[in-house]
Formats: sequence, C-alpha cells, structure tokens
Amino acid sequence: MARNRFFVENVAEEVALTGDEYNHAKNVLRLSVGDEVTLLDGSGVEYSAIVARAEKNTLIVHVVGSAPSSREPRTDVLLLVGALKGDKTELVVQKAVELGANRVGVFSSRYCAAYMNENKLERLNRVAREAAKQCMRARAPEVVYYDTLENALNAGMGCENKLFACEFLEHSEGEIAVSGASYCLVVGSEGGFAEEEWARAKEMGYTGLSLGKRILRAETAAIALLAVVMEKAGELK
Repeated sequence: MARNRFFVENVAEEVALTGDEYNHAKNVLRLSVGDEVTLLDGSGVEYSAIVARAEKNTLIVHVVGSAPSSREPRTDVLLLVGALKGDKTELVVQKAVELGANRVGVFSSRYCAAYMNENKLERLNRVAREAAKQCMRARAPEVVYYDTLENALNAGMGCENKLFACEFLEHSEGEIAVSGASYCLVVGSEGGFAEEEWARAKEMGYTGLSLGKRILRAETAAIALLAVVMEKAGELK
C-alpha cells in the first residue's frame, strides 16, 4: 500500500479528497494525476487508489483495490488520561495511537489543572488521525472527553482488565494480565488522584497499579503503562 494515506468518510469507485486531506495531498505532498494513494475509512480496510483528476479544491481518486490491514492490534485497549497542561495531552494521544490503543479518553478530575473545549478536542482527534497515518494504521482512534472521572471510569466498565495507576500506592494490588481481550488503563493528570477517587475506582472493580518507586510525569506514566500492557498482550512482537 502507498505511504500517502488519507482518511475519508465513505469509499466508492471514485472518492473526492477535500478540506484538510486535499490541502495535505495537493500543497504538502504535491500529488498529481497518476500518483498512488491509500484511502482509509476506519473499517480496518486499506483501499488502493490512483489520483484520476484535479478539480477546484478537490482531488478525485479512483479506487483500484482493497485489502484488510495487518497493522491493527488484536487487543482492545482504552487509555483514559487526565487532561494535561500545554501540548502534553497531544503527545500522549500521538504515542497511544502509535502503540496501538483503540480508544483514548481525556477526563477532568479533582486535581486536574488543565481544561478542555471543542477546539482542543478537535485538535486531539486531528493528532490521532495524523499519527495513524504516520504509523501505517488503518484506524484512527477517537478521542473522547469526559467531564468527570466517574464518567471516564464508566466508559471502561466493559473491559476485561481495568488498571488504575496511582502514585501513592506503595505496591500494585494485582499483576498486569499477560493476555486479555480488553484493557482499560487509567492515568491521572499532573496533580494525580485524590484518595477518594482511588476508593471509588476500586469500588467499580479497578485494580490499583504502582508504576515503581520513582514519581513519573503524567505523560511518561501514560505512555509507559500502555507500552508495558501492549508488550504483555503480545502486540509488540
């Protein structure tokens, strides 16, 4: 499949690249008639296509074939992370996509000092799409915002393994499963969690997890935990 990859809503015999995807194709990659591209509709299928013609603010590509992607993870992982200051949340989203998370949730909690709005959420989803293209994935995980930790925890209730990383735990209350159908990983913001937040998570079936003797930055903790889980699940082999 061509490395020039574009997300579209629907794939037909001919597809129009418009908006941001047109701008990237025409003005950044400088694609022209006859160039090969790969279209992605989020289904896990990669569609081979060729640029057929250029119109005003639009590139028309002709689909010539399709194949299922071999790069999507078998393990379903939801990463829940507290909103971080500056561009740190973007970093976590980018690396989560590269490592194979299927879903990413950003939440507000008691000691969270950052805030979210529609523009920031749109930016995070754009980061997810760009990261998916770069690492050759066929799906771009959706980034969802939860205005409370409780709502975020509820989003992970259907996962087989629910892990809550907590900086004040002296030791983990359980082991990371070597394999499993699904995982929910929870990491706090720079301010960490309150004792009552951990107590509520425990009531909901989450297992407390220590990430070692050193206090990690929030973005480091999220990326490191996800990498360890993906290795345990066999996704990094």
